[in-house]
Amino acid sequence: MARSYILSLIAVLFAISHVFAADDPVFSGPQIGEKLPPFKAKGVLGDLADKELDLIKQAGDQPLLLIFVHTRTRPVLVLVNALTKFSVSQAEKGLHAGVVFLTDDPTTASQFIKRIKTYFTEGVPLVISHDGPEGPGSYGLNRNVSLTILVANQGKVTANYALVQPSVQADGPKILKSLVDITGGGKVPSIAQLSGRRIKDAMRPEMKKQANDPNLGPLVRAVLNKQASAEDVAKAAAEVEKYVVEHAAARRQLGQIVNRISNSGNFENYGTPAAQDVLRKWTKKYGGPSDKPSGREKQEK
Repeated sequence: MARSYILSLIAVLFAISHVFAADDPVFSGPQIGEKLPPFKAKGVLGDLADKELDLIKQAGDQPLLLIFVHTRTRPVLVLVNALTKFSVSQAEKGLHAGVVFLTDDPTTASQFIKRIKTYFTEGVPLVISHDGPEGPGSYGLNRNVSLTILVANQGKVTANYALVQPSVQADGPKILKSLVDITGGGKVPSIAQLSGRRIKDAMRPEMKKQANDPNLGPLVRAVLNKQASAEDVAKAAAEVEKYVVEHAAARRQLGQIVNRISNSGNFENYGTPAAQDVLRKWTKKYGGPSDKPSGREKQEK
């Protein structure tokens, strides 16, 4: 009986720990009070195209909105558009702004930015980081978020927003309030006042580009084979990981696959227990934000 009680207690504690772990805050980038290290990135549009820029140096001790774009999705760009539009209206109060795109394929990212350049706020520098999807090493950015938004003044962070699933309606007002606070007060505008044009059509080529890698499917199916031994699963998983390291499109696709499986409600039907352990690991490593808009995201477009 004592043993049964102890096992029950352990189960309860385990469940509680998982609840709190799910609510743990997400961290990305320098935290409040920390200095913003300088870094260089390459400009994309207009007179800044192909030029080396240091957004931190340009802002100096003046207020700064610094946006790191980890994933290029509609909700991300809707929020970026609203924030940068407000930043331009506050330029006379000294507010600087910059948008940094993180990518392992600068050429494709540059083409994407140029293709929908009319959507971005004129007057806000758009740059591509030299440091791949991890961003500047000194920033400690979290590649599992969609956006890292830093508000700073006097060269130090005053607000940090690490957003896994950005929402212009939910996140916009809080970030705008942080900007108003460092520019000397004033009224926080409504999201409706900052709404940009729809970008659904502009995003379609981007989503097509991120579609399917024909070689990934067979590799993943080998992991999910219900007849596979634990050793076979381990070997197949190693092949998948080796492949996605070298192929960015496959890595994105793997993230979409594990997200879909994790949210299917039938997780236990996929592969063997050994395969399910692999899927859990991949969800943490590659899952992150999904490119598929949720119901809330659809309402924001």
